[in-house]
Amino acid sequence: MSTAQQPDTKDRPARLTVGVVGAGRVGPALAASLELAGHRPVAVSGVSDASRRRAAQMLPEVPVVPPAEVLARADLVLLTVPDDALPGLVTGLAETGAVRPGQLLVHTSGRYGTRVLDPALRAGALPLALHPAMTFTGTPVDVQRLAGCSFGVTAPDELRLAAEALVIEMGGEPEWVAEEMRPLYHAALALGANHLVTLVAQSMELLRSAGVEAPDRMLGPLLGAALDNALRSGDAALTGPVARGDAGTVAAHIEELRIHAPQTVSGYLAMARATADRALAHGLLKPELAEDLLGVLAGGTLGNHRTDGTEGGAR
Repeated sequence: MSTAQQPDTKDRPARLTVGVVGAGRVGPALAASLELAGHRPVAVSGVSDASRRRAAQMLPEVPVVPPAEVLARADLVLLTVPDDALPGLVTGLAETGAVRPGQLLVHTSGRYGTRVLDPALRAGALPLALHPAMTFTGTPVDVQRLAGCSFGVTAPDELRLAAEALVIEMGGEPEWVAEEMRPLYHAALALGANHLVTLVAQSMELLRSAGVEAPDRMLGPLLGAALDNALRSGDAALTGPVARGDAGTVAAHIEELRIHAPQTVSGYLAMARATADRALAHGLLKPELAEDLLGVLAGGTLGNHRTDGTEGGAR
C-alpha cells in the first residue's frame, strides 16, 4: 500500500474563485468548506461588526468589500442573506450591472427555488438554490457539521449536475426539491428544527421551576431517545399521557402550567391536540378514552373527576 501523502488542498490549482454576499452564519462556513475542496474564497461582504468578525475568523485574509465588488471578483457567488432580503438584493445587483454572464449565483434560502434569481438569469448568470438543512453557529464547527448534511437542491436541468457536485464537495448530500415545493419543504424544516428549540427551552425552564438543578442532563437522554425513535418509527413512537388517553394527567398539566407558566399553555394545548389527532389516526389512542381527553383540550372539564384523583361533586 502506498504511503505517499495526499497533496494539501492549498497546493491544488483552484477551480473557482468564491465570493460571499452576507457574512452571516451560513456563508462563511460554506465558503470555508469549498476552500477545503480546492476552491479559493476571494471576497466577502458584511456590514455589522459581528459579520466582519465572523468573516475574519472563518475566512482569514479574505478581504471584506461591497457586494458589487464581490461579484466582480468571484466566479461563484454565495448569496447568504435573510430570505426577505434576497429578492431585493438580486434585483439590485442585476439592475446595477454587477452580475456577469456565466457567473454561478447560488442562494441558500430554504424558502425560494431559482425563480427568485430570474433578474440575474436575464443578465446571464447561472442560478442555483442550495439550502443546507442544518443549524449554524457562526463558528468553525459548522464546517465539520456539513459532513453528511442534506441540502435542498433546486436548479435548471442543465445545471443539476453542477449543483449536486458543489454539495458533494462541501461534504453534503443533495436532495432534489422542485421549485413549487420549496415553501412546503422549508415549512417542514422550520416546524421540526426551529420549534424544537422553543419546546426544549420551555421544558428546561419548567424543570428549573420544579427544582431540577440540571435540566439539560435530565432531558438529554430522554430527548435523544425520543428523536431517534421518531425518526425510526414515526407516529408509532408516540408515548405519554395524550397517546394513552390519560385525560386527568393532561388536565393536571394544564392547571399547573396556568399557575406557573401561563405563556406555555397555548403551545401545550396545540401540540397535545395535534398529538391526539395523530394517535387516534394511528390506533394508539383508544376512541373510548379520547372523548374526555379532547374535552380537556377544548377547555372543558373532566367529567366528575378531580385532577388529584378524588371524586368531585358535593361532599
